[in-house]
Amino acid sequence: MGDISIFVDESGTRNGNSEYYLLTLVFHDQNEDIYRCIHLYEHALLERGLPDIPFHAGPLFNGHDDYASYAMNTRKQLFTAFYTFVWHLPITYVTFAYRKKDLRGSKDLEKRMKQDIVDFLFRNLDWFQRYEQVKIYYDGGQSVVTYAIHAAAAYALSKNAVQYRNSSPKEHRLAQVADCICALELTSHKYDDHEETATDEKMFGGIGAFKRNYLKKIRRMRLER
Repeated sequence: MGDISIFVDESGTRNGNSEYYLLTLVFHDQNEDIYRCIHLYEHALLERGLPDIPFHAGPLFNGHDDYASYAMNTRKQLFTAFYTFVWHLPITYVTFAYRKKDLRGSKDLEKRMKQDIVDFLFRNLDWFQRYEQVKIYYDGGQSVVTYAIHAAAAYALSKNAVQYRNSSPKEHRLAQVADCICALELTSHKYDDHEETATDEKMFGGIGAFKRNYLKKIRRMRLER
């Protein structure tokens, strides 16, 4: 028996402009080494003369915050390097997606999110019970996510097996990985619904290029909901 980590990230805010709200959970068996992948990623950045900026999809795509001084070409190189790092990792993930027009406020989102996580945990209960500890990492950025995660874990898992850790993306590569996967899943929904932005097309190309070059490899890691 060992420990399993769950890194949590969300995309969209309850009151923001996005039409979607996504929740991504990234799973990592802590017996599986990730440090070689991290070393190769950091070495690739060094070889290409790229900065080692903690990955954050939104600012990277739009050239904000730590990425403000970098042109689109450099930001695309940074994304490609990180994306390559992600799909070589020994991880799996699940994403839950909600359209805001289908929700009746934040309480409805909390209820649906909690139920979706509970259903997922019960379907995979044998898997989780192989581990001595389930360590859940989240930065507490959205109260609706904190509630749903805590409530679902308390309902479906042994309280003695679950540990909660505050996770800063600047400190944990796998928190950055959850952010990357969540962003790709959001982009997939936007392309499918013909709601992609000019930034999406500059970063990924058309829907065919996006699915072929980016989504296909990531989806191989996805668990069934």
